[in-house]
Amino acid sequence: MVSLGNNLSFFNFSAESKSTNDTSSDHPVAPVISSSATSNAESIPSTPKIDDELKIASQLRKFTYNELKLATRNFRPDSLLGEGGFGCVFKGWVNENGSTPVKPGTGLTVAVKTLNHDGLQGHKEWVAEVNYLGELIHPQLVKLIGYCIEDNQRLLVYEFMPRGSLENHLFKRSLPLPWSIRMKIAVSAAKGLAFLHEEAERPVIYRDFKTSNILLDADYNAKLSDFGLAKDGPEGDKTHVSTRVMGTYGYAAPEYVMTGHLTAKSDVYSFGVVLLELLTGRRSMDKTRPNGEHNLVEWARPYLGERRRFYRLIDPRLEGRFSIKGAQQAVQLAARCLNREAKIRPAMSEVVEALDPLPNLKDMACSSSYFQAMHAARASASMNGRTGVRLQIGKNGQPMRSPSMPTRYNGSPYQPFQSPKANKTIT
Repeated sequence: MVSLGNNLSFFNFSAESKSTNDTSSDHPVAPVISSSATSNAESIPSTPKIDDELKIASQLRKFTYNELKLATRNFRPDSLLGEGGFGCVFKGWVNENGSTPVKPGTGLTVAVKTLNHDGLQGHKEWVAEVNYLGELIHPQLVKLIGYCIEDNQRLLVYEFMPRGSLENHLFKRSLPLPWSIRMKIAVSAAKGLAFLHEEAERPVIYRDFKTSNILLDADYNAKLSDFGLAKDGPEGDKTHVSTRVMGTYGYAAPEYVMTGHLTAKSDVYSFGVVLLELLTGRRSMDKTRPNGEHNLVEWARPYLGERRRFYRLIDPRLEGRFSIKGAQQAVQLAARCLNREAKIRPAMSEVVEALDPLPNLKDMACSSSYFQAMHAARASASMNGRTGVRLQIGKNGQPMRSPSMPTRYNGSPYQPFQSPKANKTIT
């Protein structure tokens, strides 16, 4: 569930699939080898030191290793939810109000994450996860229930998220997410970031906002996970936090990559990328696409500022089942979030306000004569591309036909959706 260190994204807390979370599209901004992972001796401090590091441990349940072993049915393979650079995540069941394991299907369903001691992502990020999620309580943040420390064992216990990650729903399932659900996810995820930036007691910069870190409950409400890369935001007269550049290619704000200066507007840029992914059904980075389309933001920029061309950005698998007004507003908002000038990007509270009405809009594009005409024109253009025929939309909203134009074409004007092939993670 945490994207740390060399930033493999992980852990699909999903009841629907036991397959591991494919993270071929996620590449680290900078290869990071944490000093905490250079050896087990350095990675696992002594218990007294750990007690000092865990600022809010008293607010969380403390589990024994044996309790979590029994809760996950001995970490059985059929309990595995996902795995990544941090370790593996297993489904388990514990007492509603305590730490004792209970029979599967009873009590409280949890996701138990184990630390892989041979990985690059180690103790420092584990502590960050405990301290941030142990303190920050909000409906749009995944709830950390407790933890386990025994000898060299490090485990975290979270609420179980039955619909898994947004990444899986957008890119790995044959049926596309409906428009209203996409916008609902965007709103709830934006509320999570707005809380971190503007409502938390101390501002927090999330630093790793992406589809694999957005988990979904049974009603498709989004919750942010993976706080191992989170940083306290600047306070007082400070304008930014200077830090090592860590994150994921395709999502990280350009000014942060260039300077290491981290601000809340870095998260806003990342939100803009995810909003584009929701709109387009494309991954932020996808090397299986044609040249010029590998980087989603760069491919999309020419369409972001043109009202008539925004249709080209919308996921063709929706087949016109999206709100015209909502899509226009979402595209305009994405453009603001992705502004190259960080200061011009909106605050996340503004983003929430702009997105809030969109899930309920009913002006479906498939009912629009203009969309139907454009759809037909694209189909005909696809057929007549070799003959050089160019089509225009007439005043009546219908395509203007030449004598050589076929009267009927049953094919789709869109390219069929293809799942991207696995790309190697840069380390």
